[in-house]
Amino acid sequence: MNPETILQARGILGDLTPMLSDCGALCGAACCRPDADGQGGVYLFPGEEALMENCGWGRVVPDAFAPMLVCDGPCDRERRPLACRIFPLTPVRGDSGRWSVRMDARARAMCPLAYRGLRALDPRFPRAARDALRLIAEDGEGEAFLERWLALEEEYRRPLW
Repeated sequence: MNPETILQARGILGDLTPMLSDCGALCGAACCRPDADGQGGVYLFPGEEALMENCGWGRVVPDAFAPMLVCDGPCDRERRPLACRIFPLTPVRGDSGRWSVRMDARARAMCPLAYRGLRALDPRFPRAARDALRLIAEDGEGEAFLERWLALEEEYRRPLW
C-alpha cells in the first residue's frame, strides 16, 4: 500500500480523539504503554512500517499478524500510527458491505470507554475513523488487511466455551 494513503487516512482523523477531553486521564493512558512484560502495541497498516522508522519513541517488532509498534515512551502525536488514532474502535463490515467501526473487544482490557459503546464518544470521532478505514479499503492490500483484522478481532468476541 502506498504510504501516502496512510498519511491521508491519518489526516482524516486529524486531531480528533475519542472524547472532547483527554481520555487518557480516565485510564492513565493505558493504551500508550506496553504491559508489564514489555508486550503489546499496535499493528501497523500495510506501508506504515516505513513511516515509523527512526521514530525515537517506539520500536517496530515482528508479529505473526503484521508488524507492530511498541512504544517506549510518549509519542510524537503527529506521527502516531493509524491504529492508535482509531483506538478503541475496530473495522467492521456493515450490512451493506461497506466498512464501518465498532468498539474493539480487545479494548475492554484497558479502555473504560469500551464498555460504554459508540454513544460515549465524540460523534465526529467514529465518523472520521470510518471514513479513514473506507479510504484504506479502496486499496486492495488495505482491504485485505482490514478483512484479516476483522477476523482476528472476531476471535476475541467468541465465547470461550
